[in-house]
This record gives sequence, structure tokens and C-alpha cells, in this order.
Amino acid sequence: MDVRQLVESKARAAREAAHALALCGTRVKDEALAHMARALEEKTAALLEANRADLERARTRGLTRAFLDRLTLSEARIEEMANGLRQIAALPDPVGTVAESWRRPNGIEISRVRVPLGVIAFIYESRPNVTADAAGLCVKSGNAVLLRGGSEAIESNTLIAAVLAKALEKTGAPPEAIQFVDVTDREAVAAMLEQDRYLDLVIPRGGEEFVRWVAARSRVPVLKHDKGVVHVFVDADADPEMATAIVLNAKTQRPSVCNALETLLVDRAIAERFLPAAAARLAEAGVELRGCARTRALVPSARPATEADWDAEYLDLVLAIRVVDGIDAALEHIRAHGTGLAEAIVTNDLARARRFTREVDAAGVLVNASPRLLDGSQFGMGAEMGISTSRVHARGPVGVRELTTTKFVVQGDGQVRE
Repeated sequence: MDVRQLVESKARAAREAAHALALCGTRVKDEALAHMARALEEKTAALLEANRADLERARTRGLTRAFLDRLTLSEARIEEMANGLRQIAALPDPVGTVAESWRRPNGIEISRVRVPLGVIAFIYESRPNVTADAAGLCVKSGNAVLLRGGSEAIESNTLIAAVLAKALEKTGAPPEAIQFVDVTDREAVAAMLEQDRYLDLVIPRGGEEFVRWVAARSRVPVLKHDKGVVHVFVDADADPEMATAIVLNAKTQRPSVCNALETLLVDRAIAERFLPAAAARLAEAGVELRGCARTRALVPSARPATEADWDAEYLDLVLAIRVVDGIDAALEHIRAHGTGLAEAIVTNDLARARRFTREVDAAGVLVNASPRLLDGSQFGMGAEMGISTSRVHARGPVGVRELTTTKFVVQGDGQVRE
């Protein structure tokens, strides 16, 4: 069986399983998630061994520190994966819920009811914990899933998917609902994008170039998890201590993820009071600073920023800083360089906060809070498939509810169209 035949067979199996999974009740799905969580914990030693093989191969390829961090599993991260599945089980089941209903003058009653999407293809890179998150979210929402992780995590992902599929079977749910494409040939991704007969949605999660490559070639609708050039704007009326805490968290808590801070914008009116002390704290945390001329006048240790820095998604301990002339200039910069994922303002001025939330076009707009909070788990949604920057179907964290669509159910007593 060649790569394309393999992918088609897995997509077809997922389609056949999707119908059975869609009919499973909440109790069955939640029991399945509980079994999946326990199975991961029981297989911790084997998962760590598989991950070590992936890490060793990645190090020989000279991959970056940020990349290795995303790839690494530990006992704590495996426990987080298991707990993530339990959190998904505890969420309300969206399937079968009535989003809205109304009655027409002719007596028919119309309801919009939530149903699974069907079969979701999830294509992602480097983070093996995402395998468990995606499988769990799809099970809870009644969707079959076709997974294809990056080649760098092939050992880890193959084992995680196998463990989760086997756990499904113990509760009577179809194990074929979790499919994993266990080949590293990129032709497998191209083949997935052609399976419009079996797949209902493709969700790519990775670098900007990869996501755009998928979107350009897919015959199946695509929900994009795109590049995250995230800004924090420190307004003239910000509390400097609050602003420093937010900036430190946004940049250093986990710099390798899409909702980490990449560019700091500072109002000129507060720059002298805020920037030197904040820059010192960032430098202590190991952050390399790149600044405009105004920034470097206040922080001489900062390297000169280039035009390319304003569009850079570093995913590392590097931060671009620009001093701007108020909120108008901040908004103009964000419009020019933002990618629509997350933007934040720190201010005590209610009018400027409201203006920022009204005018900034992004999946998440935060006031006096770290953009790292734009996350499914932080929003009480459980795990997430990613943070969608698409405008159609779902935008922002993609959780269980976002993996459903609706159908109309019409109840009549003999009405016909005149």
C-alpha cells in the first residue's frame, strides 16, 4: 500500500466510525475520555521512551531550543495530558443542545440543534501533547479524527494515538474514530488534503508557511491556526507595575507558543517611567531586546530594531520594543503588523480601553491582562485544537463547541408550502 492508499484507507475508516461515534451518548463519551486518561498514565514509561527517541533525533538535526521545548514530554506533561482529557469529559456536551428555537405563524416549530462536524483532519507540528488534546476534543464533540503530526515527533505521536484508540474500544465507542497517519513522507499531507469525500474540515497547526501551504492546496475547508505576532500596548495611564508584570508573563512564561508577546508598544508619555525598569526585568529573565531609536535612548543595551522585527514571530526570548505617540500610533502599528491572533492594552483609562477593544481586529483583545490567557483551558473551555485566526465558522480558541455545526429540526402537524 503506497502513501496515498494508506491515507485514503484511514480517512475512509474514520468516516465509517464517525456515524457510530455521533450516536454515542454523553455517558459513553465521558467514560471513553476517562479510559483514555488512565491509559496515558499507565503508559508513561513507554511514552517517555518513545519521546527520548524523537528528542535524540531532533538534537542531531540541530533544531532550536524553542522547538525542543515544544517536542519534549515529561511525567508532568503526560499528567497534564491526562488531566486535560478529564477536563474535557467534565465539559457540557454540545451535541444535541438547542441553540435557538422559534415558532412560525403557520404552526411549524423550528429548532437549530448542535451536531458533530463529522471527520476532522488535524495536521500539526512538534507538540505531542496536542495529539491527546485533539483526540479528546473530537471524541467529546462526536467527531472522528484523522491525525498527522510532524515527522520530528513520529514515535511519540504514534504511541499516544494507539493508546487512545485502544482505550476507546473499552467503552463500546469505535476505536477507528481515532486515526493516525504514521508516515513521515510529506506526500501524506498532500493526500489528506484531497480526501474531500471523507473529510469535513482540515485544521492545520504550525508555522505560517506550512499553514498557508495547506490552505492553498486543500480541497477540504480549512480552519487556520495562523502566525501570532502579538502586541502589548502600555498606555500613558497604565500602572507601571501592572504593565511590567503583564509584559514579563506574556514574553517569558512560555515564549515558544503563538500567544506569547512579540512586540511591546509603549506610549511616549510613560516610556521614561516604565521602560528602563521593565527592560531590566526582561534582561534578568534572559530576554534579548530590540528597540527603535526612542527605546534605545532609554535602554542603551537594546539592539537596533529593523523593519523585519515588527513582523517577526520569534517564538523565543526575543522582544521588539517601539515607543509610539499615543493610542493612535499604537493602533496604526497593530493594523500594519498584527496577525489577528491576540492584542492587549494596559491602561487605567476606560475610554481608551473601550476604543482599543472596538478598533483592534483580532481573535482575542485583552485589557489589563496577559495575552497568554487567550487559551481554551484558561477560558474554561478545556483543551483546544488551536487558536483560529479564520473568520468563518470559529475564531479564537477552538474547543468542543467550536467542533460542532447545526442542523434545523422542524416539527409540524401536516403543514405544506402554499
